[in-house]
Amino acid sequence: MNQSAGKEPAGPAGGPPDAARPKMAVADAENRYRPLSPFWRGILMTATVITVLLSIYMLFNLGHTFGYVPVDTQYFFILLALLLPLCLLVFPLRKAGKAGSHGTERALFGFDLLLMAAAVGANVYLFTYARDIVNLGWEWAAPTHIQIASGILWLLVLEATRRAAGLSVVLIVLVFSTYPLYGEWLPDPLETFENEPFGKTVAYHAISSESILGIPFRAFANLVIGFLMFGVALQHTGGGKFFINLAFSLLGHVRGGPAKVAIFSSGLMGSMSGSVITNVLTTGSLSIPAMKRTGFKAHYAAGVEACASTGGVLMPPIMGATAFIMAIYLNVPYSEIIIAAAIPSFLYFFGLFMQIDAYAAWMGLKGLPRHEMPSVRETIKEGWHYIFVFLLLVFMLLYLQREALAPYYATALLIVLNQVTPGNRWGWKEIENFITGVGRLFAELAAILAGIGMIVGALSMTAKISTLANELLSMAGGDIFLLLLMGALASFIMGIGVTVTVAYIILAITLAPALTQSGLNPMAVHMFMLYWGMLSFITPPVALGAFAAASLAGSNPMRTGFEAMRLGSVIYFIPFFFVLNPGLIMQGTVPQVLVVTGTAVVGVVLLASALQGYMIGVGKLTHHRMLQWPIRFAVGLAALLFLAPGGELTGYTHVELVIAGLVIGLPAVALAWIQARSHAVA
Repeated sequence: MNQSAGKEPAGPAGGPPDAARPKMAVADAENRYRPLSPFWRGILMTATVITVLLSIYMLFNLGHTFGYVPVDTQYFFILLALLLPLCLLVFPLRKAGKAGSHGTERALFGFDLLLMAAAVGANVYLFTYARDIVNLGWEWAAPTHIQIASGILWLLVLEATRRAAGLSVVLIVLVFSTYPLYGEWLPDPLETFENEPFGKTVAYHAISSESILGIPFRAFANLVIGFLMFGVALQHTGGGKFFINLAFSLLGHVRGGPAKVAIFSSGLMGSMSGSVITNVLTTGSLSIPAMKRTGFKAHYAAGVEACASTGGVLMPPIMGATAFIMAIYLNVPYSEIIIAAAIPSFLYFFGLFMQIDAYAAWMGLKGLPRHEMPSVRETIKEGWHYIFVFLLLVFMLLYLQREALAPYYATALLIVLNQVTPGNRWGWKEIENFITGVGRLFAELAAILAGIGMIVGALSMTAKISTLANELLSMAGGDIFLLLLMGALASFIMGIGVTVTVAYIILAITLAPALTQSGLNPMAVHMFMLYWGMLSFITPPVALGAFAAASLAGSNPMRTGFEAMRLGSVIYFIPFFFVLNPGLIMQGTVPQVLVVTGTAVVGVVLLASALQGYMIGVGKLTHHRMLQWPIRFAVGLAALLFLAPGGELTGYTHVELVIAGLVIGLPAVALAWIQARSHAVA
């Protein structure tokens, strides 16, 4: 999820000595927030608690018990009345630290108080008319007083989005949200039938079920709140420390151990928190110095951590806010998203693991001394409750199909067990920090999702959603591969400039219909866009995850980005393969899933070997300076043939692709083996 607050994890108990421990990176995340007095901190905590209780009231259907069942729009307006003012409170009008007199700061805070009051007033006003809005169809013909309140809400959502997500996101939202005002003047295919009045446009944004209160915010209100709370609770109860300790105890001593620790701990922590940067700053602050101690170059260590943290967000069971929005777009249970993401995320982490192992073998890198690692038994004994809570969450998500309620039970159980086990018990200060962290996260994500909902709203109001798909199909000439390339490029570019959620939503309403109309599996199409949107975290020129890891490693950011790009290379191919054969996302018969997964595993091993110049069972592929490149190229090509799924879209059967891979790969592997044996004899 977008931002997770929490304690920095302590180092592994009995783990790497001080020389291997990092100097904990002090993230400047706190500088984003306004310093609050005890009174305003109390306001933040109170609004956060009310938000959680309101969510429980709705999701657990307590209205039937207490005799009042609000309509959905009433629930959404009250959430906005609570969280929009919080966003304006915790994120100041200008960045903290900018020079300004005390009087200026007081004036700015006074202005923010006026905005907060307006946010409460506009949403409460619309709340009182929520039933009329639904019953009288005001989203298309709102009276003047509703249009005024809607205009105020529209402006406040834009300002909250700017503070929470930055200038680039709010400019995109502004351009899209005003699209109905000027669409008639644009050329095809963007031209609309006629320009809409300003009052009608802002009313549609504020009170319809397609814009501010559309799918993104509905996902937040009905699914995401509980998972956000669980992620923060996990960090504040020491979950990050446990996952790192467990990873060190299992893998710290093996070949390339610290890098494998990064994969394991970042995968687990990322799945819980859903934040790439948070992953890097928590697990990376321990794993990167340990990697450097055992001989990994700084840029390589940072690249490993960036790839592991990015993959963690793509790994079930949580995966971040975008996955919940995807479930609502596809109108499927969230458990289906988890199942679909399982094999691709496994292949990604497996590829990363194999590359690290090959690199460590090629460089002769050892793990950390076994006696410095924490005991597996002691680690599990101290943190068994994290495993238990994790299993409860997975059980409720996959078996009971209670995705909306599962995080509340898991969070409650985690806090109770934390209080009855020694080591991380909360006092009042810890409770206060937990609630404050949850409140900040709620305010940030609610503002962003309300803002980007207006992108959907504008295209819905102008009826362009239904026509853009046909326009894109016409531009591509019906060529599915060209559409996929367009989708990959668009997802990547959008992921550079904005959050993954923004990129996904824009593409889900523009490109996804064109791809699904071409006959592609809808789940595969939406997963494709999610994966390519995430790639900007490890791909230059932006590569935010790699740059954050480089700051911890003291390496060149751009070099780190290119290293992360090479290490995470599997993720660039996997989305194309599961779109072409949905067996990789478990959309098919059991034999189909097993066959494509088995050959994909072989392909990942070959690809890692080609990229790193070392193959398990063979040795180095680089003994001969001139022959190494043809060998590595042939092994890499064979890898892609094993990975590529057969079917109508590729024009070849799976068996034909595997045979081609064997024909190309076996001679290269045999030549490498002969060279390795000759070198050993010499």
